[in-house]
Formats: sequence, structure tokens, C-alpha cells
Amino acid sequence: MALIKEFLAEIDKRWKPIGAEPLTLQVIGSAALMLQTDYDRGTKDGDVLESKENTERIREQLFALAGKKSELRDQFHMYIDVVLRGLLFLPVKAQFHPLPGLRLKNFRIEVLDVVDVAVSKLSRFNASDRDDIRAMADKGLLDHALLLKRFKKAAEWFACDARAEDVPRYLKNFHAVERDMLALPESEIELPPECLPD
Repeated sequence: MALIKEFLAEIDKRWKPIGAEPLTLQVIGSAALMLQTDYDRGTKDGDVLESKENTERIREQLFALAGKKSELRDQFHMYIDVVLRGLLFLPVKAQFHPLPGLRLKNFRIEVLDVVDVAVSKLSRFNASDRDDIRAMADKGLLDHALLLKRFKKAAEWFACDARAEDVPRYLKNFHAVERDMLALPESEIELPPECLPD
């Protein structure tokens, strides 16, 4: 069993039910990639996207069991962090898939689609993000047409508010993925007017 799966299984084993189980945990980032592919790399966290079920009571127990200062963090060298949905560069309806093969008593695990993980990583686009995207490209898991479609959907969503000013930078990162990782020409993408500099 992959380390991230062992980590989740141990959280499940130690969980004290609050009466709303099974709870849905939506896993994002590199943890989502490792849970649904044969990809493996060291990671310090196991990001969980904030969802309707992530009440303060649930978050408190998650952090106590598996947060930055927990025993499980010391044991597995990873921890749970809850990420606000609005912080991620994603289409308004992100694609999640149930995780097969991991039977837990207290949780249902859903993983962010590989292509949506790649899109979400275009905002920060640090060395680890680029490594994750390149690994998915090398495995043939990044369909260019779908990646383009999901990028456009995320850009449209971000164009609705103050985050629009960041989208041109994400587009440059998208072009770097096309050019350097998929060996494709850069797509001509017309950004929403709200994303363009004055």
C-alpha cells in the first residue's frame, strides 16, 4: 500500500465518529496524483479541499490526528492541510473521482482529476509543481485538448473577480507546459477582457 494510503487508513482507524460518517475528503495536489496513478514522490502534506462537510469540528479532529504537530505527521512525514476552494485555480466545477481500492469506515476519499490537478498547479508553478505536471505528461495522462478546455474554464471563473489579474501569468505557465512538456505549439487563447491589463 502506498504511503499516502497508509496515512489515510491510519486517520480512519483513529477517527472518533461525530455522527455524520462517512465523511467525504476531497484530495488535491500531488497526493491526488499519487492516489490514482503509479506516480510517487516525497510530499510533506496531503491537501484536502474544503467542502460542505468540513465543519470546524471535523477540521479540529483532522488537525489533531494528522496536522502539522501530530503524531501521524512524525510517523508518516506528511500531514493534512485543508485548502480553501476559492484559492485554487480550477474551473467552478472541479472534477473529482471516487478512489477505488481503499475501504475506510469513516471516510469516502475522492481525488481531483489528473488534468484538473495540472491546471491547479499553473498558479504557483514552482519546481515541484512543474515536476508533477511533467510526470503526468510523460505518463501520457495529460490530454492536450482536455487540458486546454479545463484551463479556459478556470480562466473564465477567475475572470469574475479580483483574481482576474493573475490569469495572464497562469497563461504563460500553461504555454510552458504545452511547449516544454507536451512538445506542442502554444495555443492561441483569447482571455476574458477582465484578465487583460489596462
